[in-house]
Formats: sequence, C-alpha cells, structure tokens
Amino acid sequence: MANKITLNGDGSLEVPDSPIIPFIEGDGSGVDIWPAARHVLDAAAAKHGRTVEWREVLAGEKAFNETGEWLPQETIETFQEYLIGIKGPLTTPIGGGFRSLNVAIRQILDLYVCLRPVRWFPGVPSPVKRPQDVDMVIFRENTEDIYAGLEVEAFTPEAKKLRDLLKDSFGWEIREDSGIGIKPISKSGSQRLQRAALNYAIERGRNRVTWVHKGNIMKYTEGAFRKWGYELVTEEFSDKAVGWEDCGGDSGDKILVSDVIADIALQQVLTRPKEFEVIATMNLNGDYLSDALAAQVGGIGIAPGGNANYVTGHGIFEATHGTAPKYAGQDKVNPSSVLLSGVLMFEHIGWSDAAADIERALEATIADKVVTYDFARQMEDATEVKCSEFASAIVDRL
Repeated sequence: MANKITLNGDGSLEVPDSPIIPFIEGDGSGVDIWPAARHVLDAAAAKHGRTVEWREVLAGEKAFNETGEWLPQETIETFQEYLIGIKGPLTTPIGGGFRSLNVAIRQILDLYVCLRPVRWFPGVPSPVKRPQDVDMVIFRENTEDIYAGLEVEAFTPEAKKLRDLLKDSFGWEIREDSGIGIKPISKSGSQRLQRAALNYAIERGRNRVTWVHKGNIMKYTEGAFRKWGYELVTEEFSDKAVGWEDCGGDSGDKILVSDVIADIALQQVLTRPKEFEVIATMNLNGDYLSDALAAQVGGIGIAPGGNANYVTGHGIFEATHGTAPKYAGQDKVNPSSVLLSGVLMFEHIGWSDAAADIERALEATIADKVVTYDFARQMEDATEVKCSEFASAIVDRL
C-alpha cells in the first residue's frame, strides 16, 4: 500500500517502500520525456523491491486548458502535503500571469536551494578538451536577489514614486526613463543556503566550498553574502571547515572555504575546473554558472536540477531545459535532464542504491553510443534512437 513521505522530528524524511510522489508531466516535450524517465525510475525502484505511486498534478498549458489556471492551488497544496515531487519543463505565460511558473513554485514553497550537480558522462560530446575535470555541485539561492521580482516599469506612476522616494531619502538621482528593480539579499536567506552547501560537502566528502559573488561592486548585498558565509563557518562549522583567510589555503583535514568574484569564477570553472567542488551563490549568479557549466559537459539537455527546503523537507526536482514545443509528441527529445533530476530525487529520499544504478546504466548506454538525436549528430558511429527507445536501452542495462 502506498503512503506519504513524512518529516521526522529530527528533520529527516520517513520514506515508505511505496511512496506517493506527485508529478507534473510538463509542457511541450514533457509529453515524451516524462514517460521515458518514469519508465527508468520505476525499473530502478523495482530492482530494489520498491514502487512509486505517481500522482499527477497540473501546471502550465495543460493546467490552463483544463482549469483556466496556470498554477492551480490544488497543485501547490498537493506538493505541500506530499513533500516531494518532480516536474517536466513548463511554459511561462506571455503577457500576463506568473513571470515564471518555475520561480513561482519555488517561492510559494520556499524552496530556497536550487541544487545543480554538474558532471560529465563519458562519451557525451563536449566543447572542452577535458570535460572529465568538471565535477561540481552548485547551490543557487532561489528566493531572493533580482529574481524576487520587485520591479517597477519605466514611465509608470510607480516608477516616479519610487524615484522620488529614493531621491528624497538618499539623494539618489535615477533617470526618468528608468525601470527600477530591488535586489534583496538577507543574512538569514544567505546563511541557510550556505549551511546547506557546507552540510552537503561534509556528507559527500567534498573538500572545497566556494562562495561566488560580485561583492567588490555590490558591497552591501553580494559583499554581505560573502561576509555572512565566512561568519557561518566560524560560528557553526569551525570543527569541520575553515576559511581561506584563517588558514592561508592550508586547511589540513578540514573543508577549505574560499570565495571568488563572479566574473572570475566564470573564467576559472572553464580554465581550472578541478579547483571547484561545491559552489554556493546567489540567484542570478547561480543561473549563469549552472548553465555555463552544463555546456562544458554536454549541454542543458542532460543537466538535472532540484529545489529543496531542508527545514520543511520539501523538494521539487525538475528538468532544467525549456519545453521545446516543436518536438512535442515526436518521441525525439533527450529525457536525461528529467531522468537525472529523478536520480537527485531518489538520492534525496534515501534511495541511493537505485539512483546509482540509473547513473551507471545511463553511462553504459551512452558509452555504447546508443543515444538520442542531439548526441547522435555530434558522435561518430552512433546509433540514434527515439526518446522512449533510449529509456528502454537504459533499463536493459540496469
């Protein structure tokens, strides 16, 4: 009998062998990639004597067509109740509604961590010489920064009111034809993200954690993020981690915590990737970094993502690419992004054995050059297969 995943008093998840997990199929190519990913997830779970009762909830175009709402309240309530969920790519409404359905779900559920592991699978086409050197995990803050959506449009009464307030209160002169955005970065928001990154490094045996910021320019927002990160190391993690300034780079058997200016980081993850293991950064920086890194290991089509709140136990795992509507129903698109997001989900709920099996089987399938069109066109002597056939090939190798 299937049951809910629940939260224990110590903050850990209580996961039955047959959990109920809500899913959003996704728009566009979601109709192809979700069934393919589900096939593999079910097979890996069954190998270890487990099953998942998948419960569909609606968002995006399918929700709008059936309910007249892009993000029904029932969907949010279901995710709140069942704690863990997975979703395909979603369309962002044009001309109204939510700025982004993905951002809306993250903010409503306070999923403050966007988890983006980036690694290379042997055989995947890459534009860099040594993609195998890329093995990083990005912790991107999900709820603050520019993505908070605190903006006023140019030439509106609201923009004039805010300009006048800023001029009267702070003497700030802002051009009359300006749109204005507010960039909030809080100590609590920063440190809960940084705490999650440090705990991850401890649990996974990672040796380096890096704060990425633009604090040399934005001193009281991104500079504060850096400062609060080092304070957290000293106040809560001094037995397990040490800041660069306190050890000169010689951390002994402790985790070395350092920081890098964002523009330099975008160079160094390319030229010196081995120096980065766990990265914690703010929302916009994390968006840039995670997609740039994905390109180094084969593109966003194979990049997984998860959004989590480690206090409430909630986690929503998602394909990180767009909907690709022109391919919808063609059984063509690579399902690896949503599949690997399912791997993250299995790891999150403690099913590490099934998660590891999927990764090994995916790696073996790609090594055998059995791939979807996006990889086949970049590989010699590849066997191009459909989305569903790629999933079946992975299952064969489980």
